[in-house]
Amino acid sequence: DYVVVKMIPDNRLPPRHLHSVHTGKTFAVIKWESPYDSPDQDMLYAVAVKDLVRKTDKIYKVKTQNSTVEYTIKKLEPGGKYHVIVQLGNMSKESSMKINTVPLSAPDALKIITENDHILLFWKSLALKESNFNESRGYEIHMFDSLMNITAYLGNTTENFFKVSNLKIGHNYSFTVQARCLYSGQMCGEPATLLYDELGTGEDSSASKTGRSTDVAAVVVPVLFLLLVTLGIGFVVLYMRHRRLQNSFTAFANSHYSSRLGSAIFSSGDDLGDEDDEAPVITGFSDDVPMVIA
Repeated sequence: DYVVVKMIPDNRLPPRHLHSVHTGKTFAVIKWESPYDSPDQDMLYAVAVKDLVRKTDKIYKVKTQNSTVEYTIKKLEPGGKYHVIVQLGNMSKESSMKINTVPLSAPDALKIITENDHILLFWKSLALKESNFNESRGYEIHMFDSLMNITAYLGNTTENFFKVSNLKIGHNYSFTVQARCLYSGQMCGEPATLLYDELGTGEDSSASKTGRSTDVAAVVVPVLFLLLVTLGIGFVVLYMRHRRLQNSFTAFANSHYSSRLGSAIFSSGDDLGDEDDEAPVITGFSDDVPMVIA
């Protein structure tokens, strides 16, 4: 034997299992279940969205007979904080949750260009990839000095570059660029970070190449100049010594040249002796040499 019992629905119960399915920059998909299984009629839900940053409220109505309800909350702000409350339209018990929307992306291609007494930060416009970003909002720049363990707010700009001066030698800096924070710093974009070590040796590859190329040029150019000067002086010295040796040899050869024989006469070490021995020995006269008698 059995008996069928049908329970009377209690419309004072809250929606069940309220949770977030997906959260984007400007929307959030939430999901919940009806207060009881298999509703036999349409149920009216009130979805209240409280903006915790702007301190504003919005209420949406959802009417459905489904046991599982999925709803998309639109027109949210990137990086916002919201409190969502879902309850039946008769103001029954409520279910609530908090959601945070995805903040704006970090600017791309953050680079450093080193000048004489300052550096320039460059980055791509965030409006190129973020349709929800307006250039009039601008960017804000922060700097962290690891040696002093101090974070400083450098300012904001609506341009895609920023000048930084008064950097100290030997200090390591980290620069961050992000979409300007709104409402007392509660809604900010994701920061792009770049390390900058000792005025020119940053962690970022582009910054490193810029700084290192400058340093290498400053070292290589003077060294090459000195090498060229040294080689030039060496060639001049070798040329002068060569000319001096050539002139000495020519003078030596001319002093020992015999016009009669048509060649130079050099004596060996065995012929060195008394002065009389150094005189040439006359053995005779040639028929073609005329004899002159004084």
